[in-house]
Amino acid sequence: MLSKIITMKKILFIIGTFMSLLAGAQVKMPAASPTQTLIQDFGLGKIEIVYSRPSLKGRPVYGKGTLLAPYGQVWRTGANGATKVTFSDAVTIGGKLLPAGPYGLFTIPGENEWTIIFNTNSKGWGSFEYKEAEDVVRLTVKPEITSNTTETFSIGVGNITPETATIGLKWGKVLVNIPVSTDIKSTVRKQVEATLAATTVNSNAYSAAANFYFDMDKDYAKALSNVNKAIETNAKAYWLFLLKGKAQKALGDKAGAKESANTCIKLATDAKNDDYIRSANEVLIGL
Repeated sequence: MLSKIITMKKILFIIGTFMSLLAGAQVKMPAASPTQTLIQDFGLGKIEIVYSRPSLKGRPVYGKGTLLAPYGQVWRTGANGATKVTFSDAVTIGGKLLPAGPYGLFTIPGENEWTIIFNTNSKGWGSFEYKEAEDVVRLTVKPEITSNTTETFSIGVGNITPETATIGLKWGKVLVNIPVSTDIKSTVRKQVEATLAATTVNSNAYSAAANFYFDMDKDYAKALSNVNKAIETNAKAYWLFLLKGKAQKALGDKAGAKESANTCIKLATDAKNDDYIRSANEVLIGL
């Protein structure tokens, strides 16, 4: 019996030692092409991009013979799985409306132009599962040559306005910008009109309406009308006088714009806000 117990202990010891060796063999290493998730507010929604980032490591990126992103071949636009771009709201790319949802971003690099592809397959591995029949949008863009070299492939969202932006692809000395647009003006206008039609309208609502009509709708008369109503209940709001001066200047009322800008300067000086003083002085230029 004792010998059996000793034998069992030896077996358990051997098994324990073996399991320890297996556990020790599980060495965690950094990914060769680490994954990045980019989330950018855009319009009234967001753009989310999930992609893997390969590095040059002394290798050629584009052209014939390269294994990274050869000319004339569909590229996953990154490494590992296909690059996934998700739009929370509908956008327009290449003149075509894309409904909200996820898309696979593929590209065909070229020396003088790139083909940009948004495809319904956003879950495939690399470009091996790519099918042209699943393309939603195809457009061509011209690449730009940069003065510096980008070692690690990068995707960013830049040149952002309320309704436009660019998705930039940067690697090596090449930058490719993909134009994206969204229509939010009609949605915001409905919200503004509904707010102004309410039984009770406060100063903030008039201010928001004035900013919409000035910045987005370019209806300077409505902007002036609403900012005047906002000022009625907040006569020391220097930021409102700045907007009023801008609207008056846009409408050609130089005398009114000068008066509003100077009022903004006086009130902003009392509030010790140098930013608005500078902005009001900019309005005064040319008056």
